[in-house]
Amino acid sequence: YRYDKHHLVPFGEFIPTGFRWFIDLMHIPLGSFSRGAVDQPSFDWQGQRLAPNICYEDLFGEELAKRFADPARAPTAFVNASNLAWFGDTVALDQHLSIERMRTLEFDRPLISATNTGATAIIDRHGVVTKELPRATRGVLRGEFEGNTHITPYATWAARWGLAPLWILCLLLAAWGVWRLRAVANGDNRELQKPQTLGHN
Repeated sequence: YRYDKHHLVPFGEFIPTGFRWFIDLMHIPLGSFSRGAVDQPSFDWQGQRLAPNICYEDLFGEELAKRFADPARAPTAFVNASNLAWFGDTVALDQHLSIERMRTLEFDRPLISATNTGATAIIDRHGVVTKELPRATRGVLRGEFEGNTHITPYATWAARWGLAPLWILCLLLAAWGVWRLRAVANGDNRELQKPQTLGHN
């Protein structure tokens, strides 16, 4: 089995278009990788279908959803491997764990996370951390997880349309908000333009 990372880090794993001249000018020994397919298959292990992802790829739920396009081959669990040493002992470690917990809720899948300094943990499909190693320590995490085959509504429509429905909803709400503001402003202007009647004694 082979997994090729799809969501590459700019300047760390690939050179963005138009910046090659800068890399050459500064003589930076930087390579540029090719990204893997977004819908790479899971691999089978002891009756489970495990979907790997690397580092902050688990931030992009709409990309992970592409693996649910075929429900018969959809993963039953996620596995994340990360090198978080770049971030030191910062809030980024807790942020990454929170991102992983959110993915388990979106897809109704457990997630096993293996890191060198961050949260090496087992998260169940309800977003609960059931096992975790202390941060920045060497060790082996032993535990159990239960995969799942249920396909959530989010996984279904995100696999088909990505985030397009959410963007459309946001645009409609923004348009409605602008319309309401203008309607209120026009109503106030009409009120101010009404002729004022002065009383006579």
